[in-house]
Amino acid sequence: MHSEEDILPETIISSRKKTVIIGPNQTFKIIGERINPTGRKKLAAEMAAGNYDRVRDDAIAQVAAGAHLLDVNAGIPLADEPAILAEAIQLVQSVTDVPISIDSSIVAALERGLEAYQGKALVNSVTGEEERLESVLPLVKKHSAAVIGISNDETGISEDPDVRFAVAKRIVQRALDHGIPKEDVLIDPLVMPVGAVRYAGRQVFHIIGRCRDELGVNTCCGASNISFGLPNRAPLNATFLAMAIAAGLTSAITNPIESEIKQAILAADMMMGNDENCTTWIMANRPEGSGEASGRRTRRRRQAGNS
Repeated sequence: MHSEEDILPETIISSRKKTVIIGPNQTFKIIGERINPTGRKKLAAEMAAGNYDRVRDDAIAQVAAGAHLLDVNAGIPLADEPAILAEAIQLVQSVTDVPISIDSSIVAALERGLEAYQGKALVNSVTGEEERLESVLPLVKKHSAAVIGISNDETGISEDPDVRFAVAKRIVQRALDHGIPKEDVLIDPLVMPVGAVRYAGRQVFHIIGRCRDELGVNTCCGASNISFGLPNRAPLNATFLAMAIAAGLTSAITNPIESEIKQAILAADMMMGNDENCTTWIMANRPEGSGEASGRRTRRRRQAGNS
């Protein structure tokens, strides 16, 4: 007898050297969020000036912290976004092996990014607007990429999860019409700030379950949206992610450098049975032994905790 999860497809994303599989029976996949100039004035100014040092550092740090993919965005007002995005992608590919999520609302930028990319990319994103579907999906098909489908359309973002699911269903169907298999579509249920929308969490969990059970597709979201405007955001994001993983979420754009978020994801993986013999959890939390090197590590942790 097979469970619902056994029949779900696996979404495969790759770089030149590394393949990442997103699926319900795989470890949860973290898409590092930090290479995004939105809300980061220094990063925006540096990228606009052709300085990619911070992009390089963020890429390396996120992979070291456990990111399986990296989201790369170059949305800078009045800047040449297509050119900057292509340069950033080339730079990230030169310093890391992980696949990339090419993130833009501008079709020309997505096209330049896909041309610069080596491997099977993840396109972030397409929405349910007819014009957007007809401009992005042919590009995804042309480059044999995968795509994130965001569940809003011309009518905006509904607070009714069934309306958002209907948009998701239409995106999956239109992708199929363009020859894009459903395993290459990740649905983003659209995470709203829980501080403004009381049942934002419940809405997302409902949509994730329907995407898994009725559409048979994998899911992704921008996890940090849930805590927007609230204090002490890391534990909120961590708790939300653990609950979303239990509901069936298979990947998220989030910050792996936040230790609470990373620990919550590892714990959820273990509880979902996707960390065989609890190996990853044990390796991440094992005592570091004895001796001088261990003493130095212990002192560093204590100092970090007191800072």
